[in-house]
Amino acid sequence: MLGADEISERSVFAVSHGREEAVLARINKGLVYTESEAAFQAPRRRTEQIFEYNHTPPGETEKRRALLTAIFGSVGERTVLLPPFNAGFGSNVYIGDDFFGNVNLTFVDDVDIRIGDGVMIAPSVTLTTTGHPVHPARRVDFGRFSEPIVIEDKVWIGSNAVVLPGVRIGYGSVIGAGSVVSRDIPPMTVAVGTPCRVLRAITDEDLATRTG
Repeated sequence: MLGADEISERSVFAVSHGREEAVLARINKGLVYTESEAAFQAPRRRTEQIFEYNHTPPGETEKRRALLTAIFGSVGERTVLLPPFNAGFGSNVYIGDDFFGNVNLTFVDDVDIRIGDGVMIAPSVTLTTTGHPVHPARRVDFGRFSEPIVIEDKVWIGSNAVVLPGVRIGYGSVIGAGSVVSRDIPPMTVAVGTPCRVLRAITDEDLATRTG
């Protein structure tokens, strides 16, 4: 038979768990939530491991690989990620095989960022799953909303680009340097600008460029 203290502890846990599930449900719907409401997710942040990775000498390849495995939700084979990089969590980032990420890559991964195989990302790119309401009254306690980002296989993202919440970049596409990607980009296209728009399709004619 349970004692009064144990019954009380279980009741408190059940209430707390119920609140956490309710917050997660709102996050998953892209609704606004606050820093205090999401505080229970703090143990999933990999800030210490990210700091250690950014200060690990280039020659310590095995240690770097072990740290990437500890930081990310998953990481494929033959991954290259040049330090420094930063991530809000790290554990919400999923990276495929043959990934190359240049310096100053930032993951704002309050929810999932999923990156396919053969993706290349140039210096100083930001992938942010999170934005904030326009009205200041809704930004109290760092009110925000989050939507996942998907980057499909063989994508190349140019320097200083920003990918915003909820965006999917299709297979093989190229994002021009300095672009702000606020909407989905279809496969096999070149897209540039602020906001980022499709410039043209990628065709077999591109196989013959810069070959001389």
